[in-house]
Amino acid sequence: MNRNLKKLIYAALCLALCMVLPLLTGQIPEIGKRLSPMHIPVFLCGFLCGWPWGLAVGAIAPILRSFLFGMPALYPDAIVMSFELATYGAVAGILYRVLPRKPWSVYVALIAAMLAGRLVWGLAKWALLGLNGTPFTLQMFLAGAFVNAVPGIILHIVLVPVIVLALNKAGLCENNAEVTT
Repeated sequence: MNRNLKKLIYAALCLALCMVLPLLTGQIPEIGKRLSPMHIPVFLCGFLCGWPWGLAVGAIAPILRSFLFGMPALYPDAIVMSFELATYGAVAGILYRVLPRKPWSVYVALIAAMLAGRLVWGLAKWALLGLNGTPFTLQMFLAGAFVNAVPGIILHIVLVPVIVLALNKAGLCENNAEVTT
């Protein structure tokens, strides 16, 4: 099968997972939101398909989900999340491509993508809220990006590398070179 067609299919699957996973965790809103279920398929898309696809899925998923399900609210949440998730997919894909094929590289790419995405989230939130004259303080940024996100951060650091390493072993990730120890 054509390599680009495979990437398109994998990206579509990741986008579909972005629509479905929040439905599974959303039954308990306080926990579901903190697990950040849409982030997982976006990270996977960056690793599996490469940065352009990860960026595209990350940018589209929150807006599409907002239109289809009304969650997250379009303004400012879905718009801000689009910037954040696009950054996650792009940074994970870029770093995964350039770092050596070692298991630690998956963690480095993931954590760097998580940090970059949270910074972009903060900047986007600050800019959008600033348009309305609503303050977005450093304390609000730290609470939203890190303190309230701890369950999701832990879930992502535990789950995403395991899936990526398994997909890599199966030869499905971008630049299918085997990860070596």
